[in-house]
This record gives sequence, C-alpha cells and structure tokens, in this order.
Amino acid sequence: MKIAFLGLGTMGKPMAANLIKAGYRLRLWNRSAEAATSLAELGGQVALTPLEAVKGADIVISMLADDHATRAVMIDGGGLEGMSRGAIHLNMATIAVAFADELTQIHRDKGLRYIAGPVLGRVNVAEAGQLNILAAGDTATLQEVQPLLDILGQKTWYFGDKPAQANVVKLAVNFMIASAIGSMGEAVALAQGYGAEKADFIDLITSTVFAAPVYKGYGGAIAAETFEPAGFKLSLGLKDVSLGLEAGAQANVPMPIASVLRDQHLDSLAHHEGQLDWAALARVSARRAGQNDQ
Repeated sequence: MKIAFLGLGTMGKPMAANLIKAGYRLRLWNRSAEAATSLAELGGQVALTPLEAVKGADIVISMLADDHATRAVMIDGGGLEGMSRGAIHLNMATIAVAFADELTQIHRDKGLRYIAGPVLGRVNVAEAGQLNILAAGDTATLQEVQPLLDILGQKTWYFGDKPAQANVVKLAVNFMIASAIGSMGEAVALAQGYGAEKADFIDLITSTVFAAPVYKGYGGAIAAETFEPAGFKLSLGLKDVSLGLEAGAQANVPMPIASVLRDQHLDSLAHHEGQLDWAALARVSARRAGQNDQ
C-alpha cells in the first residue's frame, strides 16, 4: 500500500510518525521541509511538492491547517490532479461544511474517493495514537482506511455517508470546548472578585462537578496561566467558532452563545493573544473585571 501524508504541523507530524513506526511506507510533504526531513530519519520518503507526494498513492492523508491551506495544496497545488483514479483521499483537517461539500463534489467528478476524518485530541494524544476520529463518507471506503485509523486513534466514530457530517460534528464539539473555556473564565473571575483563589476554584470544579478532560486540561492551564507553548492556538479557536456559526446559518440553527464566544475570541486577538493556547480565552473575563493587566 502506497500512502502519501500532506501536512506535518503540530498534529500531522506525530500522526505520520506513528504510521511509519507501525511499518507503513509514507511519502511526506510539508510546506516547511524541516518537519518532513526529521521524519525521513524514521524511514519516511520526502517529496518536494504535493504532486510528487501523491503520485501513485493508494491513500492520501491530508492534515492541513484550514480551508485555505487545504485548497492551496489539494486543488491549486495539484494534489488532487496527481492522484490516480479510484485513490482515496482521507482529509483529517477541520474545515467548513460548505468546503467539505465542495470537496466531495470535486472528488466525485475526478473519480476519486473521499473520506472526512477530523480528530479530537491535542498533540500529546496524537503522539500516543489515542485520538478520537470523527469519520464520514462511503462505508466501504472507510473500511479500507480503518487499519490506518486504528493506529492513529483509540476509536473511530462514524457519522454518516456525507463527509460534511464529520466536519460539522467536529465544529460542534469545538464550539462546546470554547464554551467550557469561556464559562470557566467567567466563573473564575466571579470567584476571584470575592477573594477566592483561582487555583482552589479550578481544583474544586475539576475534582467534582466538572471532572472531565476538557475542564481538567484547560482549567489547569487557566489556574497556572500556562498558555505557551500552545497546544491549540486561540486564533484557531476563533476559526472553528466562526465556522460553526457559518454552518449554523446554513441550516437555520441559531447559535447565540457561539456569537458571544466569537466576540470574546476577537477581544483576545485584539490584545495580541492569538498565538497563545486556547485556554488564554479566560483572560478576557479577567481583563473585563479589572483583575489583570493584559
């Protein structure tokens, strides 16, 4: 089986590494060649262009930053043009629902098979091969890529035969993560407004009523104010909340909480916090309450 892997950023690099360690031969491409070069030491083959990477591949996996990067590489950069008829493209990026529909049609027109497989989990989860993978597309095609998904994740969740269904589920989940961070920020600011210690409050909620990974992970970062290095940049959080609102509008689904969250993210970006970890969204509430100098 010939596999191409495009996009070796924070998440893509450990995912590709796990496939190589499992014995698969990968042809690798990344906009910045350094990431691909380091994986070559594990046995990966480095390609200079997306077209070179996908040529002759049975399965092409892309893990690119957003809609723009995916379009630039797979459409404008010749990624799809270089794929053989009948080959599978597994797109594991978080993209807009409308773009997912567009990609589905483009693949169909070119005689290519398309599966959406966005993931849940941060870089440490990707390194451990414990991602949760949200998949949608033709079931028979999914079965062909399932052995690869079993290496990358602890479970594959199937959401339907339309690839966009996996993408909208990912956006819905990320909206809920943003909601958790935003509500923790407000709650912490309220507690601090009456002299309670932030760390004590976070310890309470993450040990009792909100003892869940999202609250524990982001809550710990909020308590310790550990926002660098970013496991997931706040600017990407804005992208996903905005895409969720866009998807809601397309389906006539009001999302008033998401609208508030978008404005909170814009507040953070206006204060030059977009490069920080998503947990830094809690700074917005503290700043509005006059509790920090950010």
